[in-house]
Amino acid sequence: MILVFKHFFYKNYVGLSLWPFIILKEDSLKTDGVLINHERIHLKQQRELLIVPFYLWYMLEWLLRTILYLDSYRAYQNVSFEREAYAHEKDMTYLSRRKTFGFLDYLTR
Repeated sequence: MILVFKHFFYKNYVGLSLWPFIILKEDSLKTDGVLINHERIHLKQQRELLIVPFYLWYMLEWLLRTILYLDSYRAYQNVSFEREAYAHEKDMTYLSRRKTFGFLDYLTR
């Protein structure tokens, strides 16, 4: 299910996935196939980690990478979940052939 909340986002962020929803900054983004695919990849990641552990892992990895890089945005870009989603967001068939725990391939890259 896709929801729109215009005042929910910080700076340039336009979408996020909070199981089972995709939340967008603007209604017009509903037609952005790449963004929707990116967020669907996150929903798959969340489901396979049973939702709450996904968020805990995400926050821990982001925190450790923020300390490592001393840059929170660079840390966000290098979280394994984001790396997988960005790497495959333009591939509309990725989810149909994605292997379970595919984000692990991006943990140490």
